[in-house]
Amino acid sequence: MVFFFFISLIILLRIGELILSRRNEIWLLQNDAIEYGKKHYPFIVALHVAFLASVIIEYTTKETPSYNLFFLLFYFLLLVFKCWIIFSLGKFWNTKIYRIPNVPLIQKGPYKYFKHPNYFVVIAEIAIIPLAFHLYFTAVIFSILNAIMLVVRIKEENKALKI
Repeated sequence: MVFFFFISLIILLRIGELILSRRNEIWLLQNDAIEYGKKHYPFIVALHVAFLASVIIEYTTKETPSYNLFFLLFYFLLLVFKCWIIFSLGKFWNTKIYRIPNVPLIQKGPYKYFKHPNYFVVIAEIAIIPLAFHLYFTAVIFSILNAIMLVVRIKEENKALKI
């Protein structure tokens, strides 16, 4: 029962993020934003869909499904950090990479301290969500795949931000 509620929450949050991202994308494009990294974006989407599918499949095929309360609670702390990131970026937050020319970078919230704080959250989520249910295969495989994807992604984002 815990798994069903937790995975449902995660899926609903992802859908909410995509809706917010699309709304922000419209605003960004209306303000002459340029998109970067178009080629790799479908692979990011595929990675995250496959990740959620793997979590569900691995959990449902376990002989003795269980959960780890520490990782469940840690996920909710991550969620607070993610909200801080999203609120700090406001209309600039997106799942894609956009940059409005000649607009200064956001320097508030976690962006005062880190160049890419959202990727800390993504890295942690990919590990913690499956670890909360002892899904070690998904945690390891998707952490590796995500690391590979983030190398490409951060390179593109740095190009866009001219860091």
